[in-house]
Amino acid sequence: MKIVFMGTPDFAVPVLHALKKAGHEIGYAVTQPDRKRNRGKVTFSPVKEAALELDIPVLQPEKLKNDEEVKEKIREYGPDALIVVAYGQILKQDVLDIPRLGCFNVHGSLLPKLRGASPVQHAILQGMEKTGVTIMKMGPGLDDGDMISRAETPVDHKNFEQLFDELSQMGAELLVKTLPSIEDGTAVYTPQKEEEATKCGMIRKQDGFTGFQQDPVEVERKIRAFDPWPGVFCQKGKDRIKLWAAEALDKASAEKNGTLLQASEKGIDIACGGKILRVTELQMPGKKRVKAADFLRGHSVQLGETFNRELEK
Repeated sequence: MKIVFMGTPDFAVPVLHALKKAGHEIGYAVTQPDRKRNRGKVTFSPVKEAALELDIPVLQPEKLKNDEEVKEKIREYGPDALIVVAYGQILKQDVLDIPRLGCFNVHGSLLPKLRGASPVQHAILQGMEKTGVTIMKMGPGLDDGDMISRAETPVDHKNFEQLFDELSQMGAELLVKTLPSIEDGTAVYTPQKEEEATKCGMIRKQDGFTGFQQDPVEVERKIRAFDPWPGVFCQKGKDRIKLWAAEALDKASAEKNGTLLQASEKGIDIACGGKILRVTELQMPGKKRVKAADFLRGHSVQLGETFNRELEK
């Protein structure tokens, strides 16, 4: 098939490689523009880096909806299908109408659950037993197109990176298996049930803050969902302390939430949501992340101290 690929983050890269390996012709890889990061250094998106390695021409419109030159290049190429994986821009109808067979999306959830920008994180945050990937035909709405195929996996105790990597590989494999049925017209298109739909928005840096008011089970999920970004952090005065691993203890605590209760080789116990959160891996400002046991060998903690309940600006 003649394909135009649209994607930006790491999640999209295995799909691009799988399409190339399967023998599909990829006329363009469309991705977000280069960005300036730390100290003004210009960085490419993961999809651009992969496309350059695969010798695929790259297009980087600032806003595709307003870039008639890029849209005309895609029209002139005459793709059979447009494949979208976490591109980061909404496609208007004039783009959806370009490919002969349609535009197809690899989404990191079992639709109609978790439509939106952060389905992998929210599968963990919400304590879902299973999640997966869905191949759907795109329409003008947000992730609400007809479904063609799905694959699922248990969430278990995975953190974001583990689940992210698993789902990106699953999506690549599922798309390659699904494309022949799209091409020969045998694909079955199943409308999503709107009454079962849920949405998830963008994750912001400040979402990582915890004042220990939540149930410790929820904080533990949050730690896994936000590893490595934005990370879960608490504040002691002006210091931000990142929490990288923890256990939710099913023990009641009458102490004020955020109070340091106990410190041992097993971890650092903190009053949390009327129960106890045991932190087993953490990171002090300007330091590396370490196991709590290693941290305690070089630091003393004062039991009874409390963390900030509000985020310091």
